[in-house]
Amino acid sequence: MHIKKYDFDYSRRHFMEKTAKGAGSAGVLGALFPLMAKEGDHYNAYPEELTDIEAYTKGKVKVGDIISKDNVELVQDLIDPALYIEVSQDDRTFSILPTQTKIEQQFPPYYLDATLKNWGRAKFGPDGNVYTDDGSPWIGGHPFPDPQTPEEVQANVVLSWGRHDQDIFSIPTTALDPNGNAQYEYDFVWAQQQTTGLVHPMSADGATMLPGKEDMLRYQSVWFMSPNDVKGTAFMNEWYYDQARFPELYGYLPAFKRVRRFPTNQRFEPLVAGINLFLSDAWAAGDPMLTWGNWKIIHRGPMLGAMHHNWRADQDNWSHPTVGGPQGNTYYDVGKSLIPEVIVLEGEPTGFPRAPLSKRRVYFDARNIEYPQAISYDRRGELWKTFEPGFSQYDYTDPESASVRPNAAGKKIMTSDGRPEWSWNWVISNDLQSKRVTRFYQGEKIQGGWNSQYDKETASDFISNYMTKSAMRRLGT
Repeated sequence: MHIKKYDFDYSRRHFMEKTAKGAGSAGVLGALFPLMAKEGDHYNAYPEELTDIEAYTKGKVKVGDIISKDNVELVQDLIDPALYIEVSQDDRTFSILPTQTKIEQQFPPYYLDATLKNWGRAKFGPDGNVYTDDGSPWIGGHPFPDPQTPEEVQANVVLSWGRHDQDIFSIPTTALDPNGNAQYEYDFVWAQQQTTGLVHPMSADGATMLPGKEDMLRYQSVWFMSPNDVKGTAFMNEWYYDQARFPELYGYLPAFKRVRRFPTNQRFEPLVAGINLFLSDAWAAGDPMLTWGNWKIIHRGPMLGAMHHNWRADQDNWSHPTVGGPQGNTYYDVGKSLIPEVIVLEGEPTGFPRAPLSKRRVYFDARNIEYPQAISYDRRGELWKTFEPGFSQYDYTDPESASVRPNAAGKKIMTSDGRPEWSWNWVISNDLQSKRVTRFYQGEKIQGGWNSQYDKETASDFISNYMTKSAMRRLGT
């Protein structure tokens, strides 16, 4: 007879104690990130019940199963309240995928390199911003890979959204009405360039910041390629390193043929008609970190999240099949795997007196401090809007991964030094009150010849090509 030393009740008690303390390093059997860094995976930080869905559910759920309204109660304690509503009331389904356990499968390679190299050198300054131990801007990777406070968790996300120095995302987008009709469809490009915390050797000849841009954090642009009535519309954000300052926001509207400055604190409105994607939503950290506050850890424990195998290299343009809703097309048909531990933060928009939300609850995977779900609550404290993403390493060459996506077997995207890439794959943004859903995914390409790519140009060239007012005019035409 196999007697488990660390059963589910032991894990539950452990997480309750850690939640009550409000901080502390992750892991049940030991500090998580030190073990991952030393041994390459997270198995030794958690008991079997937190690394195997079949063991956790005592055989009631296993990898390959489909979760629907008929069996969602079996995993209700592993999913967030919004997902439970979508499955139980709106016929959403999702599959159970295996968990990838190795540390290198959960980060972009250069970003992980920097995290390991610079671990222990970050500190908060008197102004609340993150600095290196010599007082300079942060030098790359997670500043706090083994976070001890809610603020340290947040800093890991805010300082580098996409965890590359440079990204171009080609994004097909569909906004659906409550009846499941595709009311709006857009193709847009989202591009961003870090100016500090650089990790790729090409970005600035190996430097960790772009010369002359030490007071900046990133440049970020978005431009629309379809439909024709919005084609050429473009926006650009210039982010300061000081997280108490709002970014500068500029927009180019083809009808007026000029660039104008927009109010930058109006971050809870859609960029174009019909979608419920707000600037504030991006990476669950779309606003400067110090414009939010009162962060607290409200829960720790296991969760099902879309953290692995969500790159659909087996589908045309990396698209995703759809499920659920009135016409069976409201949500992406995605897979979720068992996350041994999430750190759930709740914070308030303290820098926004007229914010339409009262708080945001963000679930962070303790292994890589990435989020499988973010939920906004309205001013009454009621569930309002979700921002739910999926992530994946871009590699189906090993037998285990290939078995998950047989039609994608052998496909991969590699960095310049031959290691597998990693990125986000899809997002479902659901306004639970109006029952309007916006879903979008990172495609291989969109109209106009734009392809998704990572770290392909020098930082100075990239900013010149896509992140200036003249670039906005050029992209608009």
